[in-house]
Amino acid sequence: MSASEDTDLERLSELARDRGLRMCVAESLTSGGLASTVGAGENASEWFAGGIVAYFTEVKERVLGLTPGTDPTSAECAEQLATGALRLFDADIAVSTTGVGGPDPQGGHPPGTVYLGWATAEGAGHRRLALTGGPEEVLDASVEAAVRLLAFHAEGLRPAGPRRGAEQSEDSASQ
Repeated sequence: MSASEDTDLERLSELARDRGLRMCVAESLTSGGLASTVGAGENASEWFAGGIVAYFTEVKERVLGLTPGTDPTSAECAEQLATGALRLFDADIAVSTTGVGGPDPQGGHPPGTVYLGWATAEGAGHRRLALTGGPEEVLDASVEAAVRLLAFHAEGLRPAGPRRGAEQSEDSASQ
């Protein structure tokens, strides 16, 4: 983990704990690397709902709601994966990764073409990255950028209100 990735993960962990946020990830390109990194955050068991790795397009469609025919290396795909994960994990924020790690082009996209998607209850969006280097460097840079994106969007979210399971039942009973 790089020094900036450590700092971003520390900031992410603090924001999640302080604001009572629930986070998740959906990965294609990074093959579980993002979930592994986020899961290493301080007290992650309290705020990291989990992640899903989906390489096959049919799994992305069936589990995460990707619209059939969507280019798997596109802004639309990244946003749909993040939105699907947000629903699947009942989270406050989700980030997704998709793209071409290399070393060869894929689907008409050059190696290093990466899309990060994000989703919250307020909306969804994406970030396009044009990375250089070998496959390992592209994956590492993608994970680092995705952690930074999670922290950025966590900063904009207010503390979570009463919701989910027992918390919701307890709050309803006390009113």
